[in-house]
Amino acid sequence: MATVSPHIAPEVFVLAPEFRALSIEARSLINGPTTDFTSEALSRACASPCAEPWAEEHREAWRQVFRAFGAKPQRTPCSAEALLKRVQRDGVLSSVNAVVDLYNAVSLQFAVPVGGENAAAYAGPPQLVRAQGNEQFDTIQSGIAVRESPDPGEVVWRDSVGVTCRRWNWRQGVRTRIELATTHMWFILEALPPMPDAALHRAGDVLMEGLSHLSPRVTFDVKFLGTEKAPSGEA
Repeated sequence: MATVSPHIAPEVFVLAPEFRALSIEARSLINGPTTDFTSEALSRACASPCAEPWAEEHREAWRQVFRAFGAKPQRTPCSAEALLKRVQRDGVLSSVNAVVDLYNAVSLQFAVPVGGENAAAYAGPPQLVRAQGNEQFDTIQSGIAVRESPDPGEVVWRDSVGVTCRRWNWRQGVRTRIELATTHMWFILEALPPMPDAALHRAGDVLMEGLSHLSPRVTFDVKFLGTEKAPSGEA
C-alpha cells in the first residue's frame, strides 16, 4: 500500500507564499459512531473555540486568500470559519462519527482548517492546485448526487480522477469522504502566517492523541509541507 505523498503546486505558493500544512496519514484506524470520548472533545471545543491571540488574524488571512482566487468568503468560508459560524449560531456541532468529531474539535480548538479523507479512495497522490475549470467534482445538493466543476483558477485538492475538495478546504467531495468502514485515512491541517508553526504541530499532536485513543494500534506518517524557512517560533 503506497504512502500518501501530497503535492502543492508552485502556483499555490505564488498566491500564498507562506502557506504551510501538516499531512497525517493514519493506518489501521478504527472509526465508528460517536463515543463519550469524542463527544466530550467536541463539546469542549464548541464551548471554548480557539482564543489564541492569532486566531482571528488567522481566519482573516484565509478570507484574504480566498478573495485572491475569486471566492467570496462571506458565502463560502474556509472550513475552520464555517465550523465556528455554526457553533455561534447553534451553540453546538452535530456529531457525525468518532473520527470526524475529533478532527472538527481540533479545527475549532486551534482555528485551523482540518480535512479528513479516505486515503484508499484516492487515485494517485493528493495535489493542491489551481483548477483549469473542467475537472469533475462529486457532491450532494438537496439530497441528490450531482457532478460539478470548479471555477477556473480556484484552489482545489484533487487526484488523478478529479477534485476531492473545492475552494481549498471549503467543501469535501463524496468520493473520498471518511465512512464508518474506512481504516486508511489522510488528514491535512492547513495554516497561514498568523498561525505559528508550533501551534500547527500541537494541533497535529492533539489529533493523533485522540485517534490513538480510538485505535491503540494506529500508525502515523507525518509530513510538514511548505516553503523552506526558519521556524516561526513558539505560540
